[in-house]
Amino acid sequence: MNTIIFHSQDIEIARNISRGCSGEIESRKSHIRIHTNQLVDLTTYREEYKLDLNYLPNYFDFSGTSLYISDMDSTLINIECIDEIADFANIKSQIADITERAMDGELNFDLALIERVGLLEGLNVEVLERVYKDRLQINPGGKELINFLKSKSIKIGLVSGGFTYFTEQLSKDSGLDYSLANTLSIKDEKLTGKINGPIVNATAKADFVLELCEINSVSTDSVIVAGDGANDLEMMDIAGLSVAYHAKPKVIKQANVVINYAGLDKIMDFFDD
Repeated sequence: MNTIIFHSQDIEIARNISRGCSGEIESRKSHIRIHTNQLVDLTTYREEYKLDLNYLPNYFDFSGTSLYISDMDSTLINIECIDEIADFANIKSQIADITERAMDGELNFDLALIERVGLLEGLNVEVLERVYKDRLQINPGGKELINFLKSKSIKIGLVSGGFTYFTEQLSKDSGLDYSLANTLSIKDEKLTGKINGPIVNATAKADFVLELCEINSVSTDSVIVAGDGANDLEMMDIAGLSVAYHAKPKVIKQANVVINYAGLDKIMDFFDD
C-alpha cells in the first residue's frame, strides 16, 4: 500500500486524485492522505492542480529524525544574498545571471563564486547589514518548521555557498544549532573581492553533513536535507531524506520530496502520524 501526502485540505481535488488512483482518503489536521495500491506519476497532478503531492517515504523513520540541515539562499530564506549585495553596486542583473547558471549546474560553482565576489570589490561592509535587515526574510512556513523541529529535539544546521555574515546572524536570531558558509574578506570596512579560507561548495556541504552526524553520533539515514540548487546535490545524496524546495529541475529530479508551491511548513506533514 502506498500513501500519497496531499499537502492541502482541498477535499474535492483530493477526491479527484483518489478516483484516478483508486485510493482511499484520510483527512489529517494539515493535509490529506490518499492510500492506494497503485504507483502513479505525481508530476501530472502537481502540474494540473499547482499543489504539492509526495509519496510518504516508507524507508525513512521520521520519528527517529536526528538532524535537519538546510541550504540558506532561496531555501530557508527568500533571496540570493550575493545578488542583493550586488544591487548596491548596480550590477545585480549581471551577478544574478551567473548565480542562476551556477545553481542550475551550468557553471563550476567555485569559479562562479570567485567571479561574483570579485565584482563586489570596494563595497562598504554596511551593505551586508542593509541586505540582512531590509531584504532577507525567512521563506513562508520556515519559522513554523524551525519551531516544530525544536519541539521534536531535532538539531538544525544551516549551510550555504553564501556568506557567514548571513548564516551566523540568521542562526543567532532563529536559534539554529550549526552553520557553515564562506567568509568574505574585508579590509578598511570594504569588501576586498576575495574569500578567506576554503570555498564552501557542494563537497564541503556534504562534508558538513557528515561532520554533524559524527558530532551527534547519528547515522546519515536519520538526517533530512533541504536545498534548491545544484550545489546541494551532494549533501542531498548522502542524507536519509532529501527535500527539493522550489528547486531547480536537476534537484527536483533527484530529491525524495518535492515542495514546489507551498511553504516549508509542509515538511511537517510527514511527521503527522
